[in-house]
Amino acid sequence: MPAWFLIRKGGDFQEIGRKHHIPTAAARLIRNRGAVTDEDFELYLHGGMECLHDPALFKDMDKASRLVADAVVSKDKIRVIGDYDIDGVCSAAILLKGLRRLSADVDAVIPHRVHDGYGMNSEMIRKAYLDGVKIILTCDNGISASGEAALAKDLGITLVITDHHEVPYEESEGVRKYIIPDADAVVDPKQDDCPYPFPGICGGMIAYKFISYLYQSRMCGEEYADVYSDRAFIDELTELAAFATVGDIMELKDENRVIVKRGLELINSAPAHGIKELIEASGLSGTKISAYHLGFVLGPCINATGRIDSADRALALLTENDHETAMRIAGELKNMNEARKSMTEEAVKEAVEQVESGAFEGMNVLVIFLPDCHESIAGITAGRIRERYGKPVFIVTRGEDGLKGSGRSVESYNMYEAMNEVKDVFTKFGGHAQAAGFSLEEERLDEMRERLNANCKLTQEDLRGKLMIDMELPLEYVNEDLLAALELMEPFGNGNSRPLFAKRDIRLTGISVMGQKRNSARLKVTDGNIRTEMVLFKKLEALEEQLSSKYGEDVVKALEENRGTVPEVRFSAAYSAQWNEFRGVRKIQMAVEDFSL
Repeated sequence: MPAWFLIRKGGDFQEIGRKHHIPTAAARLIRNRGAVTDEDFELYLHGGMECLHDPALFKDMDKASRLVADAVVSKDKIRVIGDYDIDGVCSAAILLKGLRRLSADVDAVIPHRVHDGYGMNSEMIRKAYLDGVKIILTCDNGISASGEAALAKDLGITLVITDHHEVPYEESEGVRKYIIPDADAVVDPKQDDCPYPFPGICGGMIAYKFISYLYQSRMCGEEYADVYSDRAFIDELTELAAFATVGDIMELKDENRVIVKRGLELINSAPAHGIKELIEASGLSGTKISAYHLGFVLGPCINATGRIDSADRALALLTENDHETAMRIAGELKNMNEARKSMTEEAVKEAVEQVESGAFEGMNVLVIFLPDCHESIAGITAGRIRERYGKPVFIVTRGEDGLKGSGRSVESYNMYEAMNEVKDVFTKFGGHAQAAGFSLEEERLDEMRERLNANCKLTQEDLRGKLMIDMELPLEYVNEDLLAALELMEPFGNGNSRPLFAKRDIRLTGISVMGQKRNSARLKVTDGNIRTEMVLFKKLEALEEQLSSKYGEDVVKALEENRGTVPEVRFSAAYSAQWNEFRGVRKIQMAVEDFSL
């Protein structure tokens, strides 16, 4: 169980509320999310598209745009190379749609996860040369493609890289030497000398900024004046940038929050083709789409094609204008995601069995070998195991050319830097602090496991994790006014989490088990003078174990049978609050996120 910490950021919340015309509770909660100045509060509450940073601030943005604009005007063949996840697909869709509107001779290639691996490879460069491609434009990949950049130069292909991943580096005596591919232009805000003020954006946002700059600069000629000013078309690209931002789990801060907020407004009013059909195929028609739906319902359908088959179908959906065709593709994506879920459950089960067998006793970094696991679900499986055990996890599978894998980390462990410390083990790797992908020779698997654990400095306190509580709040204060204040803070997601409250000494009077897996429940509770219900998702087994240990199995049985004559049982809850709509009925729902007895 994580340690609970109450956020104690000071401020005159009544005055802040008065100045910005918001409830005091909202002022305190927004302050907890890092707002300090009046400008911070105004950006958080009212920041619109005018608050997006100028794309001209990217290093090489003007150079990259001019190279592409020249190719557009000259009708030279342009090839976009994306990636097989939601960010790479949305990035490619943005560039493809944006350039096609300028009558460019452009196509797109999405690497096949199994046959090609991550990002641009040498075979793609050679194929582009044979196809007469004059300029390659990458998105969501390329920053680690130094060898491929050299090949493109040898073949006379102009290479423009747009990426958001960490820049590879070599370290000697504590000094890092960053390795930038020798491309014709490199647009990546993670470069040390890039002046762009907010580097925490995804590949889709960089693609969006690229097209925005290309249009704003009018480099392709005044004959496209109507395209440059087509607000409805730009809105379509905004939706895709928002989709990518949530799907790639970017922090909803600064301009990420602005683009997602605007994107959701557009999706809920007039969704673009592709997204609209995916919403319908997912059974969400008539539902107010939130960041949750983008990240956990619609996004996985886009990712599923790149996991099970080819992400080309996902790209086709997001660039398709024919309703019937888009509906057919959306249905296929939905079915693929259902198949992916089943595959994931099997992989998670096998991984749990390995961990529970004691094979990783004393290890704080779990490197789990699942030879028969489809490499496409390694990342999802790693995430599920990390959530269960609270440790960094690498899932390794057997691929066509050796081993491949994906890692998911905890907040206190920078996975990318840890891998860089042992980079000679890998044939290829890349990623972020919290997620990474890699390949290696099978005979080096044990070495990878041993060296990562030998270098790991995580303590038990680090692994325990932290749960940040916004405020202690009796259940009687959860009302319509509070939820109205919470609605001012949407959209919620990574970096702008739904507020978390805590209440001690709640009396538990009954448990109604829910769900096919019987791992969730409605809890009947009493707090002071109020009797109400709270819901508990996916943690019922842990609650039952703790209750049995403290009060006995008979008490647990009595609670679940709702006998009404249960001995006094009390617990503390960390909980969230939101509206829940079901069959036209709207009511307040308090969800227990963590608990202690």
